[in-house]
Amino acid sequence: MVNLNKVFLVGNLTRDPELRYTPQGTAVTTLRMAANRSFKDKSGQSQKDTCFVNVVVWAQMAEVCNQYLQKGKPVFVEGRLQSRSWQGSDGKNRNVLEVIATRVQFMPQGVRQEAQNVDLGPGPQDNIQEVDEHGEVGEAI
Repeated sequence: MVNLNKVFLVGNLTRDPELRYTPQGTAVTTLRMAANRSFKDKSGQSQKDTCFVNVVVWAQMAEVCNQYLQKGKPVFVEGRLQSRSWQGSDGKNRNVLEVIATRVQFMPQGVRQEAQNVDLGPGPQDNIQEVDEHGEVGEAI
């Protein structure tokens, strides 16, 4: 059986990045983003649906995202889904499904983000910054 766990998202940050460090000193940043989807309902009316997603970014890439991103900024995230479970301080079991980022691109302001209008191939006038999983910042190819 073939398995695939790959996620691509384009959306806007709904709050500022939250940077923290593990006890071993590894940086980890949590991004909260909103990804919009436009569609037509059964009656032909245009509708929008928003999906709110937590994205976890590790190591140097986490520090770069924390330094340059802020609420409202558009981003492109590539990663994988991960689920976690734990027991809260109130004794209740908790579950979360989040994206573990392997790549984050800083998108220019004003990029259209409806699913049918997203063009992830930057043109010569685009100024898209990419941060890879090693935290290296550069122009997207």
